[in-house]
Formats: sequence, structure tokens, C-alpha cells
Amino acid sequence: MTGRTDSSMTRLMFLAAAVFLLSAPASASQGDKEPVYRDCVKQCVRTNCTGARLRGFQSAQPPYMALTGWTCRDDCRYQCMWTTVGLYQAEGYSVPQFHGKWPFARFLCFEEPASALASLLNGLACLLMLLRYRSAVPRQSPMYHTITAFSLISLNAWFWSTVFHTRDTYLTEKMDYFCASAVILYSIYLCCVRTLGLRRPAISSMVGVLLILAFTSHVSYLTFISFDYGYNMAANATIGMINLFWWLCWCWLNRRILPYWWKCGMVVLLLHGLALLELLDFPPLFWVLDAHAVWHLSTVPVHFLFYRYTCTACFTFCLVVI
Repeated sequence: MTGRTDSSMTRLMFLAAAVFLLSAPASASQGDKEPVYRDCVKQCVRTNCTGARLRGFQSAQPPYMALTGWTCRDDCRYQCMWTTVGLYQAEGYSVPQFHGKWPFARFLCFEEPASALASLLNGLACLLMLLRYRSAVPRQSPMYHTITAFSLISLNAWFWSTVFHTRDTYLTEKMDYFCASAVILYSIYLCCVRTLGLRRPAISSMVGVLLILAFTSHVSYLTFISFDYGYNMAANATIGMINLFWWLCWCWLNRRILPYWWKCGMVVLLLHGLALLELLDFPPLFWVLDAHAVWHLSTVPVHFLFYRYTCTACFTFCLVVI
């Protein structure tokens, strides 16, 4: 009965995660508000993005740049960004942000090469561990479908994170943000199933419905009312803290009867502790490696510890449901 309930709730969570994809403009930053930057972009577009020069740009553009949606105007913005950065540095000022992000050296079609690579590595680690989990853990394990669904939702989030850091557009930004929120909310459901739902599946079902409503409301607000970056961060941080304290309380209460409790506690502490790297927020080293990329790179090994915990826990479930 538990497996059937988890499977139906999983399908509902997947349906909710596929909702709403409209766009909102990004906030301006110091760099793109500079008159020198704006005048540079206008002049570049006027000179290079019409008529024969535009056709020349398109014919010379590498296929991978065209496939990822780079336009003549985007190239003007990229070139003018570095012109503005050079002027700032020549005058002794700190490096400014442009359109809500630090200036990054583009590699091929990758806007943020380090973050894109880190997201890809996280996705590959998640996929590898999911395949090992599915081959090692019996399907009749009570947590099998819930953890499999969590892994697929995480894979989807890392896919969109890779796409977003490769090419920042309205769509890829929203998908990155919304899919990350889906992972955070589903982690609450995973925690509920593990700590309460195995004995009381009705509770986990009700929590699952509430989380679907919360996700739908969250995405609806960001889509139709205001794409508020501060609100999005506060909402995700609040859910993350609930998840952290719920897991840690469960680990502490079961430390005497579950020999693997420390693996669970280590995973949640690492995931939330490493997120603090985001607070560093420094200009990218060598114009490639910033705090966000460091954070993503640091989470790659955590996948292996997480799946070691889930495999150990699921083998225990086959013997006794705690």
C-alpha cells in the first residue's frame, strides 16, 4: 500500500513540476546602467546588426553559437561588457555586474563555463548513483519509488542548470529557478515519507498535496505577478531550513537504533553548509570561477554519500520498517 501511495504522489509531483513557463525581465545592474555601456551597445547594433554586416555576422557565426541562440545584439552586449570592465579597471574601480551577474569569459557557446561544467558533473553523478541504486535496491523497498522520483527531479534540475549556465535566456532562467524549487519541495516530501509516511502513508499523501499547492502558488506568483528574486531566495531558504531541521531531528532521535544515521546527517549538513559559499559572491577568478561555480563543484561528491545512505537505509527497510 505504501509503494502505491508513493507512486501516485510522485506522478502528481511530476505534473506540478511541468507547469508555467512565462518570462519576466531581469533586474538591471551597475554595469548595464552605465551610459558608456548603453551607448556602446546602441552603436554596435546600429553598425553591425543590419544589412550586409548582419548577413556577414550570420555567415561567419559558428553553428554551435547559432544553435544556442546567440544573436548579433548579444555579441554586441558581450563585447561592450568587456569594454566597460576595462574602463572600470583603468580607473581603479571594482568590477561591476551586468544584467544581474558577473562578467564571464565566454568559452565556445558557454556563458558561464565553470558553472555549466559543475552542473553537468552534478547531473552525471546523480545519474550514475541512480543507476546503481536501481540495480542494487529491490523494487519492493518502501522508499524505492520515492527516491527514484527524487533522483529524476534532481536530474531535471541539473539539466536546466547546465542549460541556463550555458545560455542565459528568460526561459532557461525560469526553468533553472523553478526546477530548483521543485527539488527543494520534493526533498520535504522525501523527508516526510521517510520519517512519518512509512507508518502513516495518509500523512505523507496530505503533505504531498500541500507541497504541490505550494509549488504551484510559488511558480504562479513568480510568473504572473512579479519575478521577485528576493522572495524566491527567501522562500527556498525557508523550505531548506525546514528540511534541514526535520532531517537532523530525525537523525538525532534515531541515532541509537540506526547505525547509518550519521550518513543522513552528514548529507543534509553538507548540502546546506556548502550553500553558504554563495554568500562569498566575488568577481570570477580568471573570469571563469565564481562563488556559484565553487558551490556547484563542491556538491558533486555529496551525491555519492547520499546514495550510500539511501542504499543502506533501503536494505534495512527490507528487514524492518522503522
